[in-house]
Amino acid sequence: MKRVIFEPEHEAFRETVRTFLAKEVLPHYEQWEKDGIVSREAWLAAGRQGLLGLAVPEEYGGGGMADFRYSAVLAEEFTKAGAAGLAIGLHNDIIGPYLTSLATDEQKRRWLPGFCSGEIITAIAMTEPGAGSDLQGIRTTAEDHGDHWVLNGSKTFISNGILSDLVVVVARTTPEGGAHGLSLIVVERGMEGFERGRNLDKIGQKSQDTAELFFNDVRVPKENLLGELNGAFLHLMTNLAQERLAIAMAAITASEHLVDITTTYIKEREAFGRPLAKFQHIRFEIAEMATECAVTRAYLDRCITEHSDGALDAVNASMAKWWSTELQKRVADRCLQLHGGYGYMTEYPVARAFTDGRIQTIYGGTTEIMKEIIGRSLLN
Repeated sequence: MKRVIFEPEHEAFRETVRTFLAKEVLPHYEQWEKDGIVSREAWLAAGRQGLLGLAVPEEYGGGGMADFRYSAVLAEEFTKAGAAGLAIGLHNDIIGPYLTSLATDEQKRRWLPGFCSGEIITAIAMTEPGAGSDLQGIRTTAEDHGDHWVLNGSKTFISNGILSDLVVVVARTTPEGGAHGLSLIVVERGMEGFERGRNLDKIGQKSQDTAELFFNDVRVPKENLLGELNGAFLHLMTNLAQERLAIAMAAITASEHLVDITTTYIKEREAFGRPLAKFQHIRFEIAEMATECAVTRAYLDRCITEHSDGALDAVNASMAKWWSTELQKRVADRCLQLHGGYGYMTEYPVARAFTDGRIQTIYGGTTEIMKEIIGRSLLN
C-alpha cells in the first residue's frame, strides 16, 4: 500500500539524509565497527548538514521543525543503511526533548547550540548495575551542598557513554528516592570525579559506544538541575512515548528491509536446480513476513501521525514498541535462515541486522514491561 503520511518536503529531506549517509557514514562504517566507536567528525558533519536538533528552535541553531515525520525519515534511512552506530536518533528524539522542554533559558543558551552543531554529544544515564527498567531501584545520589550537588553512584549500558559531552543523570535527591524523589542532574565532560569505564563489548551495534559511568563526589553546579527538583519520574514518563515510538520506527523499517533483501536473494539463489523462490514453503515464509510488515507499518504510520499531532499516548507507544520489535526479531531470524550458510557470514547484511537488532526488545523498556503497561491500562 502507498504510504500517505509524508509530504514533498519530507521526501526532499530523505534525499539529504541519503546523501549524508553515502558521503559521511558508509565509507567509514567498517572501521568504526572495528574501533567500537564512531568518529567525532561524523557528528560535526551531521551538524553541518542540519541533521541534529531537528526540533530545536532556530534561535539556538536547530531546525525548528516540530514535525516528528522528519525524525521518522531519519530513522528509516539510517536503519536501511545499517548504520546504528551513529546514534542520532538517541540524541535528537530521546535526549533532545528533555533539553527543549525542561531547560531554562540560560541552559538552552549554554547547551543547545553545541547540541545542534555536533560539538556537544549527549547521553542519558538511567540504568544501573542493580536497576534496569525499575526506576525505584536507582541508587545514584545527588546531595544538596548549598550551591552545588555532590553526585555519587554508577550507571551501565549507557549509549554514547564514551563520546558524550553532556550526560543527563537520573539521581536520588531525597533519601527515599522512588517515584517522588528522583531528579535529572546534568553532568558535563571534564567535571572532577566523573569517570568512564569500559566501552562495553556487545554482540551487535559494535560502533555505537556503550559504557559504564562512575560518579565519585562529582560537584555539579545547582544550575545543572534539569526540570523540577524531585520531578524526574514525571519528566521521564512524559518523554518515554517518543523514545518507544523511535525504537518502533527503526524496528518496522528493519523488518521491511530484511524482507526486501531476502526476497531478492531467494530469486537469485538456486537449490536442487531451481530458484529458492520456486519452493512453496519459502513463498509462504515471505508471504507471512510481508503481511506482518504491512499490517504493522499501517499501525506505526498512524502512531507517527498521532505523535506529530501531540496525541500519542503511552499505551499505544508501548503497543507499537513491543509488537514491532518482536516482529523485527522474528523476521531477522527467519530471513537469516532463508539465506542458509551465507546468512551467518558477516559480509551479508542480514547477519549484521540479526545481531544489531537483538537489543530492540530490551532497551527503551523490555517487551515484558510494555505488556505490563498495556495490561494495567486495560485491567485497572
